[in-house]
Amino acid sequence: MEKFAFIMHPISAKKDISRKYPIANYLPEPFLELVLKHQKPIPVSHITGVKSTDGTEAEGWFIGCPLSSRQLMTLPPEFCYKKILECITKAEEYGAKIVGLGAFTSVVGDGGITIAKSANMAVTTGNSYTISTAIDGSMIAANLMDINIQNAEVAIVGATGSIGRTCAMIYDGKCKKLNLIGRNIVKLKEVSHLITKSDKEVLDDVKKGVLNADIVVTVSSAVDAIIMPSFIKSGAVVCDVARPRDVSISVAKERNDVLIIEGGVVKVPGDDLDFHFNFGFPPQTAYACMSETIMLALEKRYESFTLGKEISIDKVNEIKYIAEKHGFKIAGFRSFERALGDDEIRKIKSHKL
Repeated sequence: MEKFAFIMHPISAKKDISRKYPIANYLPEPFLELVLKHQKPIPVSHITGVKSTDGTEAEGWFIGCPLSSRQLMTLPPEFCYKKILECITKAEEYGAKIVGLGAFTSVVGDGGITIAKSANMAVTTGNSYTISTAIDGSMIAANLMDINIQNAEVAIVGATGSIGRTCAMIYDGKCKKLNLIGRNIVKLKEVSHLITKSDKEVLDDVKKGVLNADIVVTVSSAVDAIIMPSFIKSGAVVCDVARPRDVSISVAKERNDVLIIEGGVVKVPGDDLDFHFNFGFPPQTAYACMSETIMLALEKRYESFTLGKEISIDKVNEIKYIAEKHGFKIAGFRSFERALGDDEIRKIKSHKL
């Protein structure tokens, strides 16, 4: 039996704590974050029933890191490293041999490199498979919306990050124009030098960069939504890989002519699979970053597979091969935590101007 662990954390202190403790709704966010800061990591659930198509089985554990998204982005990296390493120590107690860094624990500092050097087991951010599913998902969705990808304008929001950078590199040559969007123009220009086949533009204004895009892949590290209803072209596909979301919930209410999908929703193999935890997905499905950790355990690749701010296309292709070998695949589309059926996608397309 192969063993893995995955670290998760509350996206919002108030929202997530109140799910279990309703009294948190009446307490201020700073107070709740102060409480979190002094907590120890906790085991959230025991994952059972993972079974590859080749018969290999695995079990794992979700380990809760007691820091919110905002805290992981604003507290000193050294403090966050300490908390994450405490989570890894907890995973060791259960016999895990590889641990995945979920959500903002993969963003802190140098993208897992320092954590991996200090940990007693393999560490991965899961970003290689996140990239793979973001590209595949956005392209499949574009075809469903009758978007000709070769003639399309593609916007990458968060193009200087580890996921955005490689997404841009993979889309290079597949689309007509690439808009590279981020907060740091100097770093965006560095990414721009890697784009040699498609037309390109560097922008630090999200609205301007997204406004005429047919396909948007958004994966910023913003704590609040940065893409609003008025930003998006009619008939566009937006693949929101970020957690917390980059796309405002108001888009779902005001724009019935754009297709918003969550990047990286994956079917995990195993007829009896049970995460014993509800993170808003249908049964037996998970985020791509979680899935990368699981498939590496099934492959017995107990190594730090994806780390740092630069991810090669070769890594993405390799993890895609491993995924297919063990029976992982994209599990349709979801939008704002609910499944999107074919009829609804056709209806969205019918509203395209």
